[in-house]
Amino acid sequence: MNLAAVPSPNEDGPHTWFNPALLSSNNTDNPAHPMSGPEAFGRLWSGFMTARVMIALVLLVLQVFAYWLGRNEPPLLLGVCVFYLGAAIGVRLLSKPTAQGRNFDPQWVATIAVDVIVFSTLHTLQGGNINYTPLFAMPVLLSAVLGSLLLALGTTAAVTLLLLADAWWMSLTLPSELTSRFLQAGLTGSGLFIVAFLTHQLALRLAREEAIARRSERQARIQTLVSELVIENLTDGVLVIDPDGVVRAANPAARQLIGGEEPAGYAPLLLDSEPGWQPIAYLTRLTFTEGNQPNTDIDLHHPGLPRCGLRVRTQLAAALTDGAESLCVMFLQDRRELEAQVRTEKLAAMGRMSAAVAHEIRNPLAAITQANALLAEELTDPIQQRLSLMVQQNAQRLAHIVDEILDLARVEHSPVDPQGNRLRLDESVRHMCNDWLKQASTAPTLALSLSAGHCEARFAADHLRRVLVNLLDNARRYAQHTAPVHVSTEVRPGSRLLLRVWSDGPPLEQAVQRHLFEPFFSSESRSSGLGLYICRELCERHGALIGYERNERFHDGLPVDGNEFMVTLQVAVASWPVAPLADDSTLT
Repeated sequence: MNLAAVPSPNEDGPHTWFNPALLSSNNTDNPAHPMSGPEAFGRLWSGFMTARVMIALVLLVLQVFAYWLGRNEPPLLLGVCVFYLGAAIGVRLLSKPTAQGRNFDPQWVATIAVDVIVFSTLHTLQGGNINYTPLFAMPVLLSAVLGSLLLALGTTAAVTLLLLADAWWMSLTLPSELTSRFLQAGLTGSGLFIVAFLTHQLALRLAREEAIARRSERQARIQTLVSELVIENLTDGVLVIDPDGVVRAANPAARQLIGGEEPAGYAPLLLDSEPGWQPIAYLTRLTFTEGNQPNTDIDLHHPGLPRCGLRVRTQLAAALTDGAESLCVMFLQDRRELEAQVRTEKLAAMGRMSAAVAHEIRNPLAAITQANALLAEELTDPIQQRLSLMVQQNAQRLAHIVDEILDLARVEHSPVDPQGNRLRLDESVRHMCNDWLKQASTAPTLALSLSAGHCEARFAADHLRRVLVNLLDNARRYAQHTAPVHVSTEVRPGSRLLLRVWSDGPPLEQAVQRHLFEPFFSSESRSSGLGLYICRELCERHGALIGYERNERFHDGLPVDGNEFMVTLQVAVASWPVAPLADDSTLT
């Protein structure tokens, strides 16, 4: 993960958000870590094997020292000690630890069995000069810690039987010591059984605790990585700052918001190094002295760059350990984005309210229109008829606005399945234009140029009708009618179809073009400003695009400038034609 975590000047190695040295010191994937699974067992095994080598070396030194002092020790003892030292060194250097908790296998025979045999031989041949009984604790502990309970009890039983056999053998030569020797062997065996059982239980408990700790640490690391990923992809900026004004961590949004010449990468960021960061540095010091700061508006200004307004909230992160320094976590938001979000929420609320109001207006408006029509039948005075006509025209205008607002509400909530809506573009456009001409009272001349052939577009028929009717209504309203309104279709590369509606209206101002497809925006006071917005919403729901540009067409051999709206539609792949057919006609 490419997280921009900024370390402090006194720290090295990889760093994370919540504890900069966490992964460098507590990484369970590191072989040197004490909680790294098989490595812990391997170190225990190595410790026992090293202890065997040391015991063998001590035994050999004792035998050599006894021989140097001139004591009559059997030569076999020296040979046994040399053999044991060689076997211990060989196992230590050549063998590898096997799975913990296993029963008898060749490796355990090479260690535990050798220990029992060697110590028994030394105990039998020592002749009463040296007591080798304590050495039997070594194989018992080895089997109890690294082996299973069966292996530990079996090893202890073998040692106990050997001690009892030795006591019986010695009682043959010294019958008077029979009781004391059997008692000593029995007590030693009992003690070894107790030690083996308790040691094995303790080893099991430690292994369980180690497994729980390893599992908890993995979960903590996963949560840390997920939290880092969330912070990295936040749209709000997040800074982690220490009391010295050093930025320890900064997510991409924060780096973009604070700007400056120094990149907020893996080098420490000093807030005092940039004049434009002084408001952040001041707010950090205020947080450390007075506590958490609520939403505060600050302005950052870097030379040669526009001023950036931020809304900042700070919170102190408590120290995890005594004596550790606390950190200031700073949350940054662009005030322009907040204002845009507020405007969007207000616009959504206004849209819902407008839909509710329009629905309530529809019934009284219909009653007014009907009453005016009944009243107009009995009016004979020209002035009163003109007043009735004004009522009728304004009632129709209000009805049109109500219909557009309700259409907008239906567009926002009606589900659309682009894969299930297919229509033949040329055939549908021709029928829709004919219907529009029949319903329009003052319709201009339409020039059709349909070149999509039998191509099918992914668009619902009723939605395309609303888009085309809105564009034709706009053309009729704003055209100068020196040339017919052109409606054309064509096939474009990339599995696209293009629908154009051109009229010879005056050019649109740049300010009007920027807000052309926004809701409730219109250059005319008598328009609701929802027609083109509804067109854009319908196009986006079907994966289509709508745009505007100033183009020219030829009329009577002369070029005429006009406004052209273009709708780019998706093509159903199965309907892609080999050669599109051209269909040019004029409708009046």
